[in-house]
Amino acid sequence: MITARCHPLLEPLLPRPQPAGRMLPDWLRAMPSEVAAPSLGGERVRTLKHCPPLIDALSLGVLIPLATDLTVEGGEVAWDWDPPVLADAQIARAPVGLHVPEQATGAPLRLAVGAVLKFMNFWTLEAPEGWSLLFTHPLNREDLPFRTLSGVVDCDLFRDGYVHFPALWQEAGFSGVLPKGTPVAQVIAIPRDAQGLAVETMTPDQVDANRQVQQALQDAAGVYRKRFRH
Repeated sequence: MITARCHPLLEPLLPRPQPAGRMLPDWLRAMPSEVAAPSLGGERVRTLKHCPPLIDALSLGVLIPLATDLTVEGGEVAWDWDPPVLADAQIARAPVGLHVPEQATGAPLRLAVGAVLKFMNFWTLEAPEGWSLLFTHPLNREDLPFRTLSGVVDCDLFRDGYVHFPALWQEAGFSGVLPKGTPVAQVIAIPRDAQGLAVETMTPDQVDANRQVQQALQDAAGVYRKRFRH
């Protein structure tokens, strides 16, 4: 379990982190289940709404929401937010910061504006012992006008510190409001000892099992959802 904590004076102001499954995007709900595909002569096909791996990714872990509305215009970011001064804490009062572009020198990052945006996170996040936290862009959320960079932090040890989220603004011509509560990072707990890789050649039994699985997936809808998910 991931535990999120904030300063008591900020608690009334901040939208709370949520299990990702409670913050599924509106476009997923609005998607049709089936559509006609002109490329297949008008045959009806199922949409991504029927793809369990995609939905499971959207539902995985925890989403961290934007602390307040951000107004973006002419490549500049502004906000109207006045949180209390925290005399007993060292954290910025601004909801966003910046990394100057020189800090990305040599990295293949496409900057639509002249800097790397940094979403400030006002929640400490604690992971169980032996687990790290993967911080990444909200999965499959290509509708967001930014892309959060990914990082891994050992938050079983760094449980009392803040992890902030550098992000690339993707839409150079974007003008409007990024609303409070917009998910800016997805947090996924990963066991450190589980990382590794074994590369093998299939045995005859594994070749046969593989063929049976592929045939079952081809023959009927919903096989993956019914047989291969917890």
